[in-house]
Amino acid sequence: MKPSILIDGVWQDTKDHKDVLNPVDGSVVGRVAYGGAAEAEAAADAAAAALSAWSDLPARSRSSLLHRAADLIAGRAEEIGTLLAREAGKRKPEAVGEVSFSAEYFRWFAEEIRRPSGSVLPNEASDRRHMTLRRPAGVVASLTPWNFPCSIQARKLAPALAAGCTVVARVSEQAPLAVTELIRCLTDAGLPAGTVNLVHGPAAAATDAYLNHPAVRVVTFTGSTEVGRGIMEKASRRVVRPLLELGGNAPFIVFDDADLDAAVTGAMLAKFRNTGQSCIGANRFFVHASVFDEFTARFAAAVDAMTVGDGLDKNVPDLAACIDDRRVQSVNKMVDEAIGAGARKITRDFDLPSGAFCAPALLTGVPDHVDLASEEVFGPAAAIFSFEDEAEVLAQANATELGLAGYVYTRDQSRIWRVAEQLDVGITGINHALPSVPFAPMGGTKQSGLGREGGSHGLEEFEESRYLSIGI
Repeated sequence: MKPSILIDGVWQDTKDHKDVLNPVDGSVVGRVAYGGAAEAEAAADAAAAALSAWSDLPARSRSSLLHRAADLIAGRAEEIGTLLAREAGKRKPEAVGEVSFSAEYFRWFAEEIRRPSGSVLPNEASDRRHMTLRRPAGVVASLTPWNFPCSIQARKLAPALAAGCTVVARVSEQAPLAVTELIRCLTDAGLPAGTVNLVHGPAAAATDAYLNHPAVRVVTFTGSTEVGRGIMEKASRRVVRPLLELGGNAPFIVFDDADLDAAVTGAMLAKFRNTGQSCIGANRFFVHASVFDEFTARFAAAVDAMTVGDGLDKNVPDLAACIDDRRVQSVNKMVDEAIGAGARKITRDFDLPSGAFCAPALLTGVPDHVDLASEEVFGPAAAIFSFEDEAEVLAQANATELGLAGYVYTRDQSRIWRVAEQLDVGITGINHALPSVPFAPMGGTKQSGLGREGGSHGLEEFEESRYLSIGI
C-alpha cells in the first residue's frame, strides 16, 4: 500500500487505515491511511509555511508546473480511471473521461493565470492615481465528495493553485484512491512541498481543524445543502470565505416544438450519467401536453433498452453500480413511495446483478407531495410531469429551494431567451445535456450554494482585490 497522506511534500502512513470497497462485489480495492485532527492541523501548518514562496512565484512558473501536472494526469488517465471505476462503481469510459477532464482544469487555469489581472482606474485629481491588484486569498481548505471525486477536486485545486494559494484537501472516504493518485501527479510534477496537502480521515475532524486554523482563508465544499449550511456556519466564526456547490433539483423541460430525438438523447444523458449520481443531473421532467405521450414513450423505450452491470465489463453496460447499498435503498424508497401514492411506473422491471445496483425507473402521475417529485433523487429514477404553457412550467421548475442546473429543449429562439432569463438556476443546458466545461462558471442560486467554480470567475474566488490610491 502506498502512503496516502501528503503533508509538507512527504507521503506518509498512519497506524489506522480505511478499506475502500468496490460497490459491485464488496471486494477491497485498496486502503488509505486514516488520520485525524492532528494530521489536518499539521497539513494546514505546512500550507501556511509554503504560502509566501508559492504566492510570490512568478505566474509563468506556476503555469509551467500546472501544465506539467496536466500532462501527467492525462498520461495516467487510463490507469487512474480504472481505479476510479473500481472504487466508485463507475462505467470505465466515464471514469477515464473524468480523469482526462480533470487534466483540462489544470491546463486551462495554467493559461488563465498568465493573463493580466487588476485594473487602472480613472484618477480623481491630477496628483493621484488609482489601481487595483489581485493577490492570493491564502490557504484554501478543499472538501470534496465521492460522485466525481477527481474532476470536482481538480475544479478547486487548479484555480486555487494558479491564484497562488496553497491547499489542504480532504476527499470522501468512499472514493479516495483515484483522487489521491491525481494529487500524486501534482507532487510528481514538482510542486513545492506544502503547496498541496491531503489528509484522509473523519470529515468532521478534518473540517473543524481546517476551519479553526488561523491561516485558512477560504473553504471550498461540494456536497449536500444540509452539510454546506453547517460548513458555512462554522466558517462564519472566523470569517472564512465559503465557496459552496450544493444540492440540485434540476428541471428538464421539453416544449412542444422540441426536437424529440435530441430531447430523448439529452434526457438519457442528463438523467443516467454516473448512474444518476450527479448534482447537475436532471431530477424532474416537464413535458408539454401535446408531445407528452410521444416523448414518454420514446424515453421509456430507451430506458427499457438499457443494460445494467459492472462498469468494468468488456461489454460496457449502459448503467453501472451506485456508490453503495444505502444509495440504492434511498432511491428505491422514493420509487416505492410514489407508486404507493398512485404514481405509475412506465419502465420495465430489471433483473439486477448482485451488488449496489439500482433499476432505472420513470414514473408518471407522481403526486407533488412525495419525495420523488420534490427532493434530489441522486440515482437512476425520475418523475415526468405534463404542462400546458410556458408560465406554468417556469412556476413548476422554480418551485424548489434549490437552483443548481436546468435543461430546456425548444427550437424557438425567443423562448430560449425568455426561459433562460427566468429559470432560477445557475447553469442552463439548452438543447444539450453536458454544460460543464473548464472555462465556464459553475454554481447555483438559492440553496444550491455560493460563488462560482470554473472560468475566470473561479479564479477570482481564490483572490483578494486590493485597491491602491497613490499620490504623485
